[in-house]
Amino acid sequence: MKDERGIYYHPSLQDQGTRMYVRENEGRIEFRLWNPYHPEAWDKHGWLPYDVIEEAAAKYKERGTDRNPLALYDLAVAKRLLADEG
Repeated sequence: MKDERGIYYHPSLQDQGTRMYVRENEGRIEFRLWNPYHPEAWDKHGWLPYDVIEEAAAKYKERGTDRNPLALYDLAVAKRLLADEG
């Protein structure tokens, strides 16, 4: 899907309002979350390359937390959306 912010998918089936935007930048896929309940987050948080997201997920795992940041960031979906657009 695409709107004025760019190409996106819904990272949660339960919440169709939240959108994960994707783009390719210098050969790297980047993600940016937009949440209708906290629209200010769009301005506060920039684009995140997938490798940075993977590093963060590893740190969560090291701490033994049950949170998995990778759950929101679907690299396969992002690649497909970008290929379809491209």
